[in-house]
Amino acid sequence: MEDNSAYEGLRKGLTHYGDTAFSEYLRMSFAQSMGYSKRLLKRPVIGIASSRSDFNNCHRHFPELIEAVKRGVLAAGGLPLEFPSISLGEPFLHPTSMMFRNLMSMDVEEMIRAQPMDAVVLVGGCDKTVPAQLMGAFSANVPAIQLVGGPMMTGRYRGERLGACTDCRRHWGRYRGGEIDQAEIESIESNLATTAGSCAVMGTASTMACLAEALGMMLPGSAAIPAVHADRLRAAEATGARAVVLALEGLTPDRIVTQKSIDNALRVLLAISGSTNAVVHLTAIAGRLGLSVDGEWLNRLSSETPVLVDLKPTGAHYMEDFHAAGGVQAVMYELRDLLHRDVLTVTGETVGQWLDRQASRWVDHSVVRPRAAPLQPHGGLLALKGSLAPNGALIKRAAADPRLFEHIGRAVVFENLEDMAARIDSPELDVKADDILVLKHAGPKAAAMPESGYLPIPAKLARQGVRDMVRVSDARMSGTAFGTVVLHVSPEAEVGGPLALVQNGDRIALSVLRQSIDLLVDEGELNRRRAKWKPPARQAKRGYAWLYQEHVTQAEYGCDFDFLRAGDKGAQP
Repeated sequence: MEDNSAYEGLRKGLTHYGDTAFSEYLRMSFAQSMGYSKRLLKRPVIGIASSRSDFNNCHRHFPELIEAVKRGVLAAGGLPLEFPSISLGEPFLHPTSMMFRNLMSMDVEEMIRAQPMDAVVLVGGCDKTVPAQLMGAFSANVPAIQLVGGPMMTGRYRGERLGACTDCRRHWGRYRGGEIDQAEIESIESNLATTAGSCAVMGTASTMACLAEALGMMLPGSAAIPAVHADRLRAAEATGARAVVLALEGLTPDRIVTQKSIDNALRVLLAISGSTNAVVHLTAIAGRLGLSVDGEWLNRLSSETPVLVDLKPTGAHYMEDFHAAGGVQAVMYELRDLLHRDVLTVTGETVGQWLDRQASRWVDHSVVRPRAAPLQPHGGLLALKGSLAPNGALIKRAAADPRLFEHIGRAVVFENLEDMAARIDSPELDVKADDILVLKHAGPKAAAMPESGYLPIPAKLARQGVRDMVRVSDARMSGTAFGTVVLHVSPEAEVGGPLALVQNGDRIALSVLRQSIDLLVDEGELNRRRAKWKPPARQAKRGYAWLYQEHVTQAEYGCDFDFLRAGDKGAQP
């Protein structure tokens, strides 16, 4: 381990003083001021990117988790050095954590580049942190391995299991509909999120953890371990030990993640009925390596890949059940003949070698269904195109009402988030259950694409027992949400996409069968509207908000910054 030719250690990327020998001398002097022995300072350096913050409830257990990583690094002969990064806790950020995902990715990338490390352990959890860390690490392209914080355990309320945040949305719908009162919703509130960790359901955080494992960037079996389970600490220790090997072998992300890896991750995404957000995030992650995610390709995979995992928000169980049932490896084993088995992983083995060891493992088939008896015959997600979304849109059909799969309705339009907030519950709102709610100007450039696509059912309809309607927007939706919701409409309204031209009373046609979303308005009329349309004035005048508005791409490019994407070099496998 003391063979310095195998790694650079603290000699990597010396500070510029005009004297290389002095730079190394000064660095080692200052390193010794932290109490490290010279023997330790000669080891390979393993950076530990920590996204812990007091503003991120999901990550409150990270100090213990990171200590376990350090244990693993030290035991394997490395020197662990923790460094902070931006932390993104969805409920605590304005206007939305999505606005800061790219900033966090830049933070991670630049700190990996600037600081001397031979490999990096990425410690994240809350949904935007994992894609941000992978995006940054892929751009830096040093040996990297992902570790997630894990999901919460469920709470209890009057004999019912509760898990954030699907159950919070379900009970909030009951509250809006007048089924429960203020006192009861407050009691439920206190029992929804009771431990450290990310959401207890297959929301975006859990989905991204599963996809990191499917991509081969995380140790097998580690995605679904609950945050407070001892196995989570053991996985952290093993991750730290593996990072040392990655450093010595120089195994970089571009050797692990290929277009075939992206294909595998999409298969897993469809089989777990994962979050719609994952498509945007996976697209951005792939784009950092010049790879791609294509809507037509997604639909082809969706037609071949059944939903196997019976988890909320589309099923009955929770992430702790998924872990006990066999987790991602059980899903991948069921999909084994559909996956690319020859792709490499951070273990140094191929996916096929992982899966060969799964045959003897017990699986709870009430949670992870066998291929012969799937939960649903087709994948949970579907890309849409049509006159309303020429560049694409997305629907989570596994979470939608099949009665609305083929639907034509009258548009009830909200021009922006403020307009929706002001009018959605107005008794004067002209809306019926078979109408289509349309939200404009909530896309990437307009509003940083918040999770507002899950438009609330208007109060007057909620009180009548209506729990789902077709909803269309250029926004996103939480992975914990459910309903017949068309999202990520592109081009967004802010840049003059057809969504900008929709008016109250227009007819919109959704067809899951034809994979389409169309605005049923005469082209001549649309041209007249287009001639009158003017782009909104940009609000941001300086700083990061200005940078975001100027350079964020549309949903089909992952909402990454245009200057951070690599040149597309991938072709569909």
